[in-house]
Amino acid sequence: MRILIDGDACPVIGITEEIGRKKGIEVIIFTDITHQISTENKLVVLDKANQSVDMAIYNQCSSGDIIITQDYGLASLVLSKGAKAINQSGLQYNDQNIDQLLMYRHLHAKMRRAGVRHQTAGKRTAEDDHKYRETLLRVINKLK
Repeated sequence: MRILIDGDACPVIGITEEIGRKKGIEVIIFTDITHQISTENKLVVLDKANQSVDMAIYNQCSSGDIIITQDYGLASLVLSKGAKAINQSGLQYNDQNIDQLLMYRHLHAKMRRAGVRHQTAGKRTAEDDHKYRETLLRVINKLK
């Protein structure tokens, strides 16, 4: 089991690293060259090409890994390989919710192209951190 983080704009890297250290789980952070991340864990830096980070994570992940990402498309791909996926607010992606989430992504993209604004996530709270921590620990415990 490893934890692979989609590091571009990920607010839970520190929490994830702390849990990985305590549980003895390898943490790998993937990012592109436009982000500066300081870590003692393995850092994979990729070029800025479209989807380069997502494709690297997909290619590296395997069944039993945990992927931390905000990207529904990446979550869908890694689920197909038997990996688990969690977002930064503690939502665990699964076969029951991924299709609906992908549909929301599609509808929001259509709205943006039409010039319509849609509701976005609010500011991050301590409750978001708490929920994320609980979800990650629950997934780790189920996999062990």
